[in-house]
Amino acid sequence: MAQPQLQPRPAQGVVRFYNFLPAGNLFLDEVLKGLSLPQKSLPSKYLYDARGCELFEKVSELPDYHCARAERAILREHAGEIVKLLGADCQLIEFGAGSSQTTRMLIEELQPPLHVLVDIDGEAMKAAADSLVRQFPWLNIVGVRADYTGPLTLPEFVGIALQKKAAYFPGSKLGHFTPEEAIGMLKLARHLVGAGGTLLAGVSPSEGKTPSDGYNDAGGVAAEFNLNLLARINRELGADFQLRRFGHKCVRDESMGRMEMHVESILAQIVHVGGVRFRFAEGEFIRTEISCNYSADEFRALAQRAGFEHGQTWTDPECLFSVHCLIAV
Repeated sequence: MAQPQLQPRPAQGVVRFYNFLPAGNLFLDEVLKGLSLPQKSLPSKYLYDARGCELFEKVSELPDYHCARAERAILREHAGEIVKLLGADCQLIEFGAGSSQTTRMLIEELQPPLHVLVDIDGEAMKAAADSLVRQFPWLNIVGVRADYTGPLTLPEFVGIALQKKAAYFPGSKLGHFTPEEAIGMLKLARHLVGAGGTLLAGVSPSEGKTPSDGYNDAGGVAAEFNLNLLARINRELGADFQLRRFGHKCVRDESMGRMEMHVESILAQIVHVGGVRFRFAEGEFIRTEISCNYSADEFRALAQRAGFEHGQTWTDPECLFSVHCLIAV
């Protein structure tokens, strides 16, 4: 299918950053809350600082991690259809730091006049924006530092001709939340794009391989990615996690129908974070990320509850991944 004719872009785009995080230390508050739970857990959004994004890109290239390669294959094959549905003159709103190869592929095909990054980590967001500017000097970029798991309203942007808005959840990002949390994220996307806007989202299927196949590599890349969260807590919050005393595990929770990534305490120990003592028994773990999988019908049902109707769904030849375009009603 022939792609729509794209308008030429200016030689140099404009880059702006906004900070919408509330006063105080949200990171510390959420770490203390998560470690105080009967089942210790930490929000997966904190895995993706600048170093975490670098490591995750390496994870995505592992032979058994199929999601990223399948998503790129879908974008290559169906670029024309995707551009037509999203609209060449759209404001592209990406949830995440914007460092993935699929993001770059989408920008190259779509050539949006404005790309908005929404991420809780300002350092990772600025690094991603710098990288995008080097590759797409014509691209207007707005970085919004915010917690996109809660309410959010984006600033209005003037001086840029926009036809509509499109939200983008790359990879299987929505799978890192429970179904109810994912509905909340989809409702936020519906609020931001408005009626007639679109949503592009990747989903790992509930059948066949799961992302856990790529999180247990022999080379330890996934382990380094996971344990980087503890290193970040040490660096930014003055904690005293001894990384050699924790191990990486990725397991399938059949009762919940999802993959879980853990850091496991190798021995009984005490860790201090923000002046608070936390005891760990040998074998006790902190849940750092989940990955929920959905069939195409299951995901469309979630999206419908959030105010979207089905536009188009594409899969790779092996049906290892699906990309959905949804229309806000």
